[in-house]
Amino acid sequence: QEGMPQTLSSTSMFTPCGFSPHLHTSKEDEQGGLIFQDGNLTSASLDALIQHLIPTTDYYPEVSNSQYNKQLFIEPHELLSRVCHKCIEQQRLDDPVLDKARIRKFGPKILQLLTEWTETFPYDFQEERMIGHLKDMIHRIAPCDEAYWKKMNQLLQTLNQKLATLSHGQEGIVKISAAVSDKLVAFKSKPPSIQREILSVCSDPYTLAQQLTHVELERLSHIGPEEFVQAFVHKDPLDGTKTCFSEQKKTSNLEAYVKWFNRLCYLVATEICMPAKKKQRAQVIEFFIDVARECFNIGNFNSLMAIISGMNMSPVSRLKKTWSKVKTAKFFILEHQMDPTGNFYNYRTALRGAAHRSLTAHSNREKIVIPFFSLLIKDIYFLNEGCANRLPNGHVNFEKFLELAKQVGEFITWKQVECPFEQDPNIIHYLHTAPIFTEDGLYLASYESESPENQTEKDRWKSLRSTILGKT
Repeated sequence: QEGMPQTLSSTSMFTPCGFSPHLHTSKEDEQGGLIFQDGNLTSASLDALIQHLIPTTDYYPEVSNSQYNKQLFIEPHELLSRVCHKCIEQQRLDDPVLDKARIRKFGPKILQLLTEWTETFPYDFQEERMIGHLKDMIHRIAPCDEAYWKKMNQLLQTLNQKLATLSHGQEGIVKISAAVSDKLVAFKSKPPSIQREILSVCSDPYTLAQQLTHVELERLSHIGPEEFVQAFVHKDPLDGTKTCFSEQKKTSNLEAYVKWFNRLCYLVATEICMPAKKKQRAQVIEFFIDVARECFNIGNFNSLMAIISGMNMSPVSRLKKTWSKVKTAKFFILEHQMDPTGNFYNYRTALRGAAHRSLTAHSNREKIVIPFFSLLIKDIYFLNEGCANRLPNGHVNFEKFLELAKQVGEFITWKQVECPFEQDPNIIHYLHTAPIFTEDGLYLASYESESPENQTEKDRWKSLRSTILGKT
């Protein structure tokens, strides 16, 4: 979406356009329910924040962040209803004779707000009443300018396409998940002629890294900012009885993305444990090290971490004879990049570098930033848990939501990048449907490849052989 507002950049972008921080240099200053400290908005009443979202003839709000903040306190249909009601009141859209000159100044701004809302939070408009508010507003301003009808039709058409794409994405994810669970294989049960392996499908690490990036960006594109809101929504501490959202959590795309990460971990471990010969296993390990390195160079940190996690699973890491045949220097460099010490300090530094490259990029290739998703979720979770939503005076704790909006805003920017690499349907199909071992299956394959080293391993091997293979 070229027309989307940039939700990344400095904190000043979050300062309401109608209030210049330079005018508020006092320690604490209040303007119409908005409280500033050292020039930054720190808290506000919900009414003041809603007022801040309403455009006028000469003011336009910073939309996506404002909506993200407010969605934690008020349901979308209520928010849109209140915004529309205030616009009707302020622009006197109920008057029998409309002030056409005034509305021509206001019209483009309300249209822009509605367009950005439908683009950033399309899920909101699955509700009939949301479409009702949207149409009502257009019908009120349309008599003043014929172009408004055209804009309205474009907006609804784009919204319908977006909703169709999103529901198609969810269906696709459900199908993939079902196919995968049917194909979980406990052990090397298929004859070698049927069992394919990754190197027969794709032997070039660069190509596989590109195809993994395709999968990541495709799955990311379905995750809306409202899924983060839903994932962390809590009861409002000022109202101990009701949650802000009455309906069920809509986090299916977010959950499916976490499942994809786990699948990739297990796929890597399966591919390494499957070959009977040590030399082949070492070859697969080296191949995945090269794939991981290419993922790092592309800015695909999620696939990178899944590959490293798969290689570090116990059934793989215990294969000492196999690892002795591997040139491990490259692997240790990658492990160092994703080292969890210092709260993933090395990874965070690399991510900042990729984010900076993305901001100054001239091509989609340089714009790619796919964060290590589990850590992003964890960061947002702790930020949400660690700070109160509301201050003792009942105001919304705006500082907290600026940080939340900044993190989700960055994510929205990253997920909109179009994948610049050519898609290979064969490889993508394999990534989604290749059989993978269960944890027990991985251990058994590992023991069959390199015999158990101690009594605990021997006992486990014996138990697995009897339960999985029916052998004693």
